[in-house]
Amino acid sequence: MIKSFRGGVHPDGSKKYTANKPIEIAPIPDKVFIPVRQHIGAPASPVVQKGDLVKKGQLIAKSGGFVSSNVHASISGKVLDVGDYPHPNFGMCTSIVIENDGKDEWEEGIPTSRKFEDLSENEIMDIIKEKGIVGMGGATFPTHVKLSPPKDKTVDTFILNAAECEPYLTADHRAMLEYDDKIVSGVKIVEKLLKPKKCYVGIEDNKPDAIENMKKAFSGTGVEVVGLPTKYPQGAEKMLIKVLTGKEVPSGGLPVDVGVVVQNVGTVIAISDAVERNIPLIQRITTVSGGAIKEPKNILVRIGTTFEEVIKFCGGFSKDPVKLITGGPMMGFALSNLDVPVIKGVSGILAISKEDANTGEESPCIRCGRCINACPMGLNPSMLSILGQNDLYEEAKEDYNLLDCIECGSCVFTCPAKRNIVQYIKYSKDKARNAANKAKAEKK
Repeated sequence: MIKSFRGGVHPDGSKKYTANKPIEIAPIPDKVFIPVRQHIGAPASPVVQKGDLVKKGQLIAKSGGFVSSNVHASISGKVLDVGDYPHPNFGMCTSIVIENDGKDEWEEGIPTSRKFEDLSENEIMDIIKEKGIVGMGGATFPTHVKLSPPKDKTVDTFILNAAECEPYLTADHRAMLEYDDKIVSGVKIVEKLLKPKKCYVGIEDNKPDAIENMKKAFSGTGVEVVGLPTKYPQGAEKMLIKVLTGKEVPSGGLPVDVGVVVQNVGTVIAISDAVERNIPLIQRITTVSGGAIKEPKNILVRIGTTFEEVIKFCGGFSKDPVKLITGGPMMGFALSNLDVPVIKGVSGILAISKEDANTGEESPCIRCGRCINACPMGLNPSMLSILGQNDLYEEAKEDYNLLDCIECGSCVFTCPAKRNIVQYIKYSKDKARNAANKAKAEKK
């Protein structure tokens, strides 16, 4: 029997809107707005300028260091501007605006056909880096970094994270039904690089059709497909590792510290496209859902397409949304407008209706302890939020393990006082990191 992780919650999955909707190809927009910051780490630096003609798949911004990622044109056309434009997560960001020329013409050499078995490990890693592959579950950590563990770390387990535990999101679910061949080849490519002793595919049991299809696809490969009891945040790396392997990532540690590497479904599909077809990461599968969307869909959309264009493709709004979210409702970011573009980490675009919203006025903590019971990391979210409100971030860090919080939102979901616990924790984390960076700089 599979043992679950501590804490967690059971929100309404709300996957009914799109779970049975096949992936549709979104139309190519007249313009795309492509930010140079679509990943954790240093922003990429533009290598094109206003007036340049570019082709689909062409490098337009080069990675700014080891922990960074290349950015490519998602359409062919003319560069209208290189300047600051809205970003779904970071306010304004340097972006490259391209006007569609109607040709949708690939850069020379893309796509092609090759077998990963014929490539060396170094060649595969160079391709993954050059093609701008990042984690597509939302974290957007550069994939070439994650697949290059330190020499003193031995990786014995690879996990394909197919839990997709966030409510509403079904992009990975549909991919497992429709792109199983790319998922298998992507996992095999990762296996060639990491040489793990054991490989798992972890899928929540609210997706029985995906479990069945993945078991069929991986039959005879040695990869174990495991159905997991549905509970949020099952898809968090540390939770998934605990459930599938019994290992616990230490406080302040990373999965590689216990010999594990985890990748998302969308990421291995992108790896397959890059390695076997030479295609950079210029599009992704995104769920567009919520009670205020007229025609909820799963779509394959070009990077740089605005949310406004995406929602128009889904019939627009059926009613006024009370909240717009990029990502899932538990860990996503609220939006004030639809002028922002789809980037590599946008797994969902949600328009929440009044009927589905969990809203209310924030009030003082009543010390009920529900957030403590729900926290999968065994923290005291109530105290962390109070310390955050009072700028006591050092105490939160030293005495209450502030940096171990994975910001899953389970505490907020259970809080009867409607406290914005995660916001206070994020605030404290930012203050603590800024203080640490300042102290580090002063020592130099």
